Amino acid sequence: MDYLYGVLGLSVWGYVAVSLIMVQITVLAVTLYLHRDAAHRGLDLHPAIRHFCRFWLWMSTGIVTREWVAIHRKHHARCETPDDPHSPQIVGLKKVLLEGAELYQEEATNAETLRKYGRGTPDDWLENRLYSGHRNLGIWLFVISCLVLFGVPGIIMIAVQMVSQPMLAAGIVNGVGHYAGYRNFECDDASRNVVPWGLVLGGEELHNNHHAFPSSARFSIRRWEVDIGWGAIRVLSALGLAHVRRVAPRPAVEPGRKVVDLETARAVIVNRMHVMRDYTRTVSVPVLKRELANLRDRGMSLPRRARLLVTRQPALLDARARARLGELLESSQALRTVHEFRERLTRLWDGRGVVSNERLIAQIKEWCQQAEASGIRALQEFAATLRGYTTGPAAMA
Repeated sequence: MDYLYGVLGLSVWGYVAVSLIMVQITVLAVTLYLHRDAAHRGLDLHPAIRHFCRFWLWMSTGIVTREWVAIHRKHHARCETPDDPHSPQIVGLKKVLLEGAELYQEEATNAETLRKYGRGTPDDWLENRLYSGHRNLGIWLFVISCLVLFGVPGIIMIAVQMVSQPMLAAGIVNGVGHYAGYRNFECDDASRNVVPWGLVLGGEELHNNHHAFPSSARFSIRRWEVDIGWGAIRVLSALGLAHVRRVAPRPAVEPGRKVVDLETARAVIVNRMHVMRDYTRTVSVPVLKRELANLRDRGMSLPRRARLLVTRQPALLDARARARLGELLESSQALRTVHEFRERLTRLWDGRGVVSNERLIAQIKEWCQQAEASGIRALQEFAATLRGYTTGPAAMA
C-alpha cells in the first residue's frame, strides 16, 4: 500500500510543508515576476529566474504572462470605473471574492485589452508554442507529478494549489484590497493596505502603497510595515539575480529654504503622495479637531465620520457624504479655507492648467504666499515645509 502515498512517502507534516511551500513559490512568482517585473518594470529579474517563474506558473496555475500583465495594467489605468476588470466598488465585494477567477478569464478573452496593455511581455517560441498555446498541458503535468510524488495526499495538495490563487490574489488582493483596511495615501482609487505585514501574499497585502507608487519594487513604506517580497528581492539582488530599477521616493525637506525653483517643483511632483499625506496629518486633521471642538462648544451637531469627509478624495465620496462635507465646510471658514487649499494643491500635478515648468513654479510660489497670508498657523507652517522640498534619495533600506 506504500504506493498510495507516492514515491516520496512523506509524513503528514511533510505533505503539509510541501503544499505550503508550493503555494508560496506561486505567490512569489506572481508578485516578483508578473507584478513587479513584467507589469510595472520596477524590477529586472535574471532571465533564469524569469523563465523559472514562467514555467512554474504555467504548470501550477495555467497563467499566461501577457494576459495577467494586460489585465493588471488595465486595472491600474481604469481603476474603480466600469472598465476595471475586477473592482469590488463596481461589481461588489462578494462577486470579486467568489468569482474573481471568472472575472479574470472573461477579461482575458478581450483582444483589445491584450493588444493595448500587454505590450513588452514575452513573445518567444516557448510562449507562443507552449505556454499560451497549451496552457492545460501544464496543469496536467502538475497533476500527474503530484500524484506520482505524493500519491493520494497529492489530490488534496493539488486542490490547495488550484484554489490558492483565486482565493488569495483574485479574492483578497483584488477584493478586500479595494474594500477594507487602512490607507497611507489618499489615491484616486479605493485601494487599502489589508494588513501592515505582507507575509502571506508576498507583500501584496500592502495594496494602497502599491497604488500610490505602482512602479516601486518595494511595497512597504512605513517603518513598521513588512514586505516579504522585498526581502526576497534583496536576497536575489545579493546573488546577482535581480536588479531594482525603481522604489518609492523618500521626501527630503531642507528647513528654512525660501526659494521655490525647479528643484522644488520636481520634488513636490515626485513626492506628491507624501505631500498630501503630510498635509492631511499636519493641516487638515489638526484644524478639523479644533473646529469640531468649537462647534461642540456652540452646541452644534457634528457630522459622523468628519475626518473621512475632509481627507478622502472627493471623487470617492458618495452623494450623501459630499452633502455632509458641504454642510461641514459651511459651518467653518477655517475648514473651508483648508479644504480649498488642499484642492488647489492637488491641481498642481493633475495636469490641469500647468503648461510649463515656469508656470508650475509660479503656481507653487503663489500657493505658498497665499497660505502664509491665510492666518491659519497649520497652513502657514505647511507652506514653509513645502518650500523646503528637495530631491532626495530613494527609500532603499
